[in-house]
Amino acid sequence: MSASILIVEDEDPIQVLLGYNFEAEGFRVRCTANGEDVPMLVSDERPDVILLDWMLPGISGIEVCRLLRTKPDTRDIPIIMLTARGEEAERVRGLATGADDYVVKPFSVPELLARVRTILRRSNPETVAETLAAGDISLDRRTRRVTRGLRDIELSPTEFKLLEHLMQSPGRVYSRSQLLDAVWGRDVYIDERTVDVHVGRLRKAIRRGREPDPIRTVRGMGYAFDERFNL
Repeated sequence: MSASILIVEDEDPIQVLLGYNFEAEGFRVRCTANGEDVPMLVSDERPDVILLDWMLPGISGIEVCRLLRTKPDTRDIPIIMLTARGEEAERVRGLATGADDYVVKPFSVPELLARVRTILRRSNPETVAETLAAGDISLDRRTRRVTRGLRDIELSPTEFKLLEHLMQSPGRVYSRSQLLDAVWGRDVYIDERTVDVHVGRLRKAIRRGREPDPIRTVRGMGYAFDERFNL
């Protein structure tokens, strides 16, 4: 199952930016702008990691962090503090309160994603497994190797990243624009038809003879790694 993340951020543009990017990376995302909502949200569904803004209306992020650390059922949830305060004393204060990491605004989204994955590797390694497997297809993130049955599948770096992105959330339908952002990046302008070309190449590379196609086309929407492929 994909990792879940709770984003506690009262600045709408930042909340939207984080939610979009973490969803694009396969995370199950919930968001709130109010620290007072956190205990209820955590009780409803325990997140694998929390992104917590320091400056929140009402109860501050520091107080939310302190509250979570005092309860046995929430004290070990990884917390990354987001703040505009970059002074050493403030970083020390945030970490002393119980935060696992501290990121200063403005931040790099790829770096933040990397920090979250690093924390998850320590606290919940199955959510960021080095190997993705479905049916007779296996993808090794560490060695960049893809196999189907006993044979190796040769993929370009783009095709590998495309397959990896689809496999990490089986059944989820990604639009072409979402795949463009996740695989090629938001700062690169590429026509959406490029996605269709690469999906076609990927299908050709991973299928041989009458082997079933694990990539499902959803007309008018996009593509998904078929959740029934494991059956």
